[in-house]
Amino acid sequence: MVPRVIQWIKSRPRMTEFVEPFAGGGIVSLTVADQNLADHVTILEKDEQVVAVWKTIFEGEAEWLINEILNFEITYENVVEKLREHPSSQRDLAFQTILKNRTYHGGILAPGSAPLKYGENGRGIKSRWYPETIAKRIRRISAFSDKITVSHGDGIEAISHYSKFQNSAFFIDPPYSAGGKRAGRRLYTHFDLDHHRLFEATNSVVGDFLMTYDDNEEIRELAKKFGFDCNVIAMKNTHHAEMKELLIGRDLSWCEI
Repeated sequence: MVPRVIQWIKSRPRMTEFVEPFAGGGIVSLTVADQNLADHVTILEKDEQVVAVWKTIFEGEAEWLINEILNFEITYENVVEKLREHPSSQRDLAFQTILKNRTYHGGILAPGSAPLKYGENGRGIKSRWYPETIAKRIRRISAFSDKITVSHGDGIEAISHYSKFQNSAFFIDPPYSAGGKRAGRRLYTHFDLDHHRLFEATNSVVGDFLMTYDDNEEIRELAKKFGFDCNVIAMKNTHHAEMKELLIGRDLSWCEI
């Protein structure tokens, strides 16, 4: 999906503000900052665990976080013990979140997920824990700290707040919970979303936007109601299975399907 989004960004005039209201892992925002495609990037996320990671990295605690990662002795027992602790600070919560992301099944942070026991190639809890690689990534993205602002809040409210910015663009990738889909419930802590309200807020945007959604009739009807353009694109999920997604915007003529 990221190449499509970057294609869209490069097809339009340079932005003063790029806003990602359902940021999660924030790969699009990080790419925009890394390639200097906007003057400023705003990351918004409702999950306080994810926000703790971004704020720790971008607000001066990146090296502390790197040191914790490099010095943590990764065993199943140590992970369980660490995650039982009540985080005493934002940076403690950030470390716990990264630990969950790299040791839980599928990296899922939502309630009900749990640490790996067998993992990839029988490596158990260590199968996705590469501290040097994680540290390198954190150090690289922390270099964007002067370009990125992180906020904790509701994505729809954020769209309404930034909607009147003239030279802005929004990348909107909400939890896929429309049409009875269960993926959002399984993957995200804050999965419940008023999709009609999201489309209403997006319709008020003065600048530009690109929205991605699971392809289903409810979303197609909302796009039609608000006069948005739709294109179906082929994607592959993390298991390399082909799936269909919707790109939604005011004008998708830039998109070569």
